[in-house]
Amino acid sequence: MDTPYAIEMLNITKKFPGIIANDNITLQLKRGEIHALLGENGAGKSTLMSVLFGLYQPEEGVIKKDGKEVKINDPNDANDLGIGMVHQHFKLVECFTVLDNIILGVEPNNHGVLQKEEARKKVLALSEKYGLMVDPDAKIEDITVGMQQRTEILKMLYRDNEILIFDEPTAVLTPQEIDELMQIMRNLKAEGKSILFISHKLAEIMAVADRCTILRKGKYIGTVETAKTTAQELSSLMVGRNVNFHIEKKPQKLGDVVLEVEGMTVASKAHSNNAVKNVSLKVRKGEIVCIAGIDGNGQTEFVHGITGLEPLVSGTIKLNGMDISKAPIRKRNTSGMSHIPEDRHKHGLVLDYSLENNLVLQTYFEPEFTSKSGFLKKDNIRSYSERLIKEFDVRSGQGPVTPARAMSGGNQQKAIIAREIDKDPDLLVAVQPTRGLDVGAIEFVHKQLIDRRDSGKAVLLVSLELDEVMDVPDRILVMYEGEIVGEFDPKKTTQEELGLYMAGAKRMEVKA
Repeated sequence: MDTPYAIEMLNITKKFPGIIANDNITLQLKRGEIHALLGENGAGKSTLMSVLFGLYQPEEGVIKKDGKEVKINDPNDANDLGIGMVHQHFKLVECFTVLDNIILGVEPNNHGVLQKEEARKKVLALSEKYGLMVDPDAKIEDITVGMQQRTEILKMLYRDNEILIFDEPTAVLTPQEIDELMQIMRNLKAEGKSILFISHKLAEIMAVADRCTILRKGKYIGTVETAKTTAQELSSLMVGRNVNFHIEKKPQKLGDVVLEVEGMTVASKAHSNNAVKNVSLKVRKGEIVCIAGIDGNGQTEFVHGITGLEPLVSGTIKLNGMDISKAPIRKRNTSGMSHIPEDRHKHGLVLDYSLENNLVLQTYFEPEFTSKSGFLKKDNIRSYSERLIKEFDVRSGQGPVTPARAMSGGNQQKAIIAREIDKDPDLLVAVQPTRGLDVGAIEFVHKQLIDRRDSGKAVLLVSLELDEVMDVPDRILVMYEGEIVGEFDPKKTTQEELGLYMAGAKRMEVKA
């Protein structure tokens, strides 16, 4: 007799206003396998997993666990069935500690008295076992995005789930952390856990998944064994065309200095030491400069200092020769700076606003969009947003009036990129710009960055993706513990050499 599948999702259809997110999709997860779910941004992957986790109810289809039909009305039902989920956009309470978030909803108690020490021991043991080192007493609002991701993973492991859903779990992790997570997934598989793994990163899928199911525009395309396919074949199945993985750049034509940072120091929210220590650098017209480093080494605070989200302890910032060290954020924006932020929900979008209103967040006060009497020119906003949606292939169920919250993470990212690039800035500060994007969208974004460079603009790129760090910029600056410890020509260095500097094993004298 055949062993029943751990999970079967049969003929699932889920609709939202203006869109069929899942159109008659069947997915079968074997016991003890890692099964990847691949598709473009907005293909319906997260929606399908949200159906399995009880966040959405499908209009059609059934779910079976171990061969028996089950009804999952909410995440509590999912947890009772041993199904856990690490969400792409974290479900964390920012003012709570790491420990409080992990145990939330399953707090150990003795006659109503919370037993935190027991929970702390279990969390620390899991943290050590799986290499997910976290400070259980740190507040979520004070830790990096990468540490928040670890908290989400520990939250699931704490509940002893046997069906594990990872929705883009590596989107915010460093290369080293990704390798560790891949090993964690293999260990979980060896323990008999069954894993559903959503990823856009083909190399990860090829490295860790046994099988891969591909979705395109809400429809099921097929399921393949990864050992019998290639990354190129998977990318073609995903986007319906061949994708060019090679980045082409014209010879550099350097111009004047656009961004000049001198002796920048920025305080840390997490501890008493400064997060950025006496950093100096220049970015010129016609170049892409990349800040590389392991997450949590001051990159976030450095960008916040440049863009005005955090005040400086000391130092100066000049944009086209003008001192903007104490300038408000709007002044920096109107003076020629654009910012693709690290956290698209916290600093990139107002989630309850429509897509069109998000696209004019920084320009609504301009004469093009606001009349002299102070009223918004809604027709102009509508036509402007329709142009950006088309040019940047931002997919949304209801077009310009779609609430930003209702869009997939990748399409939220594309909306931010469209808004920031269309302002035609002298300086584009791009932090993790391809986070959560599929290979087709990554190809498009990289082309946009290089077009900025080739048109004589300056780009400051901050990335944790080593492939991106090696392929896109003209210069690489490595940041370690808040300092620039190395400067490299991507044509003359290796990932291994960069890794040594990123880990603090080496440093060199760097000229600003």
